[in-house]
Amino acid sequence: MAWAEPGGRTTAHAYETLRQHLLDSLREAGPVDVVLLLLHGAMLADGCDNCEADIIGAVRAIVGPQVIIGVELDLHCHLRAATLAEADLVVTYKHYPHIDMIDRGRELFELATATRRGEVAPVMATFDCHMVGFYPTTGSALAKLLVDIQAAEGRDGVLSISIAHDFPFADLPDSMARVLVVADRDRDLAARVARDFGERFYALRHEIGFDAISLPLPEALSRAADHCLKPVIVADQSDNSGAGAPGDSTYALAWLTQRPEVSAAVATVYDPVMVRIAHKIGIGRAGWFRTGGKLGRFSGDPIDLECVVTALHDDYFHEAPQNGGEARRYPLGAVAALRWRGVDIILTSERCQCFSPSLFTDFGIDIAAKQLVLVKSYQHFQAAFAPVAAEILYMSGPGAVPPDPRQISYRHLDTLRLFPWCEDPLGPGGKPASQGMG
Repeated sequence: MAWAEPGGRTTAHAYETLRQHLLDSLREAGPVDVVLLLLHGAMLADGCDNCEADIIGAVRAIVGPQVIIGVELDLHCHLRAATLAEADLVVTYKHYPHIDMIDRGRELFELATATRRGEVAPVMATFDCHMVGFYPTTGSALAKLLVDIQAAEGRDGVLSISIAHDFPFADLPDSMARVLVVADRDRDLAARVARDFGERFYALRHEIGFDAISLPLPEALSRAADHCLKPVIVADQSDNSGAGAPGDSTYALAWLTQRPEVSAAVATVYDPVMVRIAHKIGIGRAGWFRTGGKLGRFSGDPIDLECVVTALHDDYFHEAPQNGGEARRYPLGAVAALRWRGVDIILTSERCQCFSPSLFTDFGIDIAAKQLVLVKSYQHFQAAFAPVAAEILYMSGPGAVPPDPRQISYRHLDTLRLFPWCEDPLGPGGKPASQGMG
């Protein structure tokens, strides 16, 4: 297993080395009946625009045509024909935030072993939704569609239904959301069901994207600061390292310095140099920190603050809750907690989004006493923070990964045939969008 935070193409050497380790271990395992692969689905490397298809094809070349290959993908995958070509089964997570990774793994295992025993013979079909964006599944409209999807699975020959949302920041010519259906022996059935749910997903396009609910920075932060209950969670979506951002933007921090009466907590700010300085200063001592704003034109200016070092950790792992009571651990490296007046700031030496309140509580920060808690994340924070939040606000501030795809400067994606640039790309003629063309 290998894992990395998004941030550009993987180097060819890293990708080829990791792939070789995987393939060598498969050869050493000897004859197998089933191969199960957990892949992201949107990995790009130098010289390879579809790493998943490359890996699956290489596995097929080793195990031959009779061995069952099942693949589990993140729902933010590029579900292209080449990815499906050599696999017998593909399923994606259904939820965003990804609270069902383990459930989908069990589903894949059961389908793959049933296929190996000859109980089912899976065939797959997809439907192109001609949509680009990020779609949280916690909203009522998409949550209802997922209920209907899961009710349809396991009935009348339908084995599995997945909505692949795509990963817009990869900037590929054929990027878009797609619906994938796995059926038992009947490819026409798979295609009909994929179209049915694809058109239902498409019909919700105006309701389900972050661009429909995200607030500008001044409005989001002012609303949180003036709220009568605590804490209000504000998602700094445009600086989410989970989508590839640097994680060191300072726009929200700059706003907080103009409102020193607001009690707040911020996580995470990627700043390994300031973390190193904090470790040299030591807990309980004050020093000047030139915080954030270092990595690029989307990061803003560094903020100079005289802070007290309140907590330190040499090698911290952030636990993100998944389903079934499980947790996934993300390495944040060395970490420093700083306090400026009523604002607590978590600095890290590794890029990572904020998944849960534990990132604050592990460093002695009581978020229940804060008016505003700023998390640099798109949506994965939602599952753990919702039970303790007075309100959750999604903020579309400046940054490298804005939640509205119309703010992204694409080089390769053909936006003219996709929503939200085209109002109705699946309708007659594809009527152009009336505003927000980018």
